[in-house]
Amino acid sequence: MRAKTEEQQLERLLRQDPSAARDYLYRTPPQPLLRTVRRLSRADRARAFRLLDEAEALPLFVGLDASEQTDLIIDLPSSRAHLFGGLEPDDRARLLDQLPAVVSAPLLAGLAEADRAATLGLAAYPARSAGRVMSPEVVSVRHDQSASSALAHVREHGSTAETVYMLPVVAEGDRVVGVVSLRRLLFTEPDTSLHEVMSAHPVTVSIDQDPEEAARVVRAARLIAAPVVDSSGRLAGVLTVDDAMRILADAEDEDVARSASSIPLRRSYRATPVFELVRSRIGWLLVLIVAATLTVNVLDYFEETLAQAVALALFVPLLIGTGGNAGAQSATTVVRAMAVGDVEDRDVPRVVAREVGAGGVLGLILAAVAIAPAALFADSRIAVVVCLSLVVICVLATLVGSVTPLVARRIGVDPAVVSAPLISTLVDASGLIIYFLVARAVLGLS
Repeated sequence: MRAKTEEQQLERLLRQDPSAARDYLYRTPPQPLLRTVRRLSRADRARAFRLLDEAEALPLFVGLDASEQTDLIIDLPSSRAHLFGGLEPDDRARLLDQLPAVVSAPLLAGLAEADRAATLGLAAYPARSAGRVMSPEVVSVRHDQSASSALAHVREHGSTAETVYMLPVVAEGDRVVGVVSLRRLLFTEPDTSLHEVMSAHPVTVSIDQDPEEAARVVRAARLIAAPVVDSSGRLAGVLTVDDAMRILADAEDEDVARSASSIPLRRSYRATPVFELVRSRIGWLLVLIVAATLTVNVLDYFEETLAQAVALALFVPLLIGTGGNAGAQSATTVVRAMAVGDVEDRDVPRVVAREVGAGGVLGLILAAVAIAPAALFADSRIAVVVCLSLVVICVLATLVGSVTPLVARRIGVDPAVVSAPLISTLVDASGLIIYFLVARAVLGLS
């Protein structure tokens, strides 16, 4: 409630009393201010930045998402060079993908030669590679240096590095042969050679590795940063833990959105226009409407069967709802396991066996719960049909829900795109076919 009050207060001041709004911006601590500014509309966010001096605006700008930074770069012509130039090279490279050429070209031309070269160097890597998200600003030490010599080198060159707490140790040709922490260096005797104190089997990231995979490596090894190397093992940059966590958070947001048949929002929810909300959802909803026609066709095909036992219609919502939910649960579980690296392609048989087994047990439990109400509302034979159908539908739903994401990844499609609602729609149609076939067999219907 407090955050909402502060946001409304700032919105009112920005529109009615710019002087008071400026005072508000300067007296609010950085983190609360960042949260409040992110919740503003695009127009109000631009108004807020116009009231800030360059020195105050830059730290706030750095804390925004790339889409929000893009909006501000476009909306603030007089400040865009300062804001763009104040970013790290990897952040500038990420912005270049979103900025129109008419804006990005002058910004690049205005950078210092070294900054421009670093930014363009990162932008040259494929979009889905660790090279694109790494920081090239890294200070390394040589394996044949002494601890005192290495510390002197860090003092001289470390001010521009992304991090100095993890130092790659390189040999001839900048090949990474180890890593050493700054803490270790500080407590090592000055004349000790680095090859005696370095970690000789460092965890590294390949420059062409998928960013999510690289980020998981950093998280799994609990690293401050990991050296990024090329195919020959030469040092190219570092992937820091904060960048790794941002990559994983973005990936999780995307998976959550796609699992609900939506496109991830480019900015905070409150700052997203209604039209963009509609656009993020309408595509998949149209696809799902088309897919839902399968259910209509199934009902039409079994119309005579349904007419002979009208009571069957009572349990259609229960069966298709249960099947859809079971399939969605299975798909969500498998997608999440794949996202954290817990399930690989070679695990397909084991995953399918586990999910089918779980589906069978779930079906039996649900059948045991449903048999009495079904017999009460209809009769014992209808109850048998419902219970048998529940077991088979749950097995089918978990089978489809587990296999679909695995197959999607195998053919190069994002598993999250094969969303739970789509699986639910497919299971609805196949579940109805099972239901009516079981009914025909048990009840002797045509």
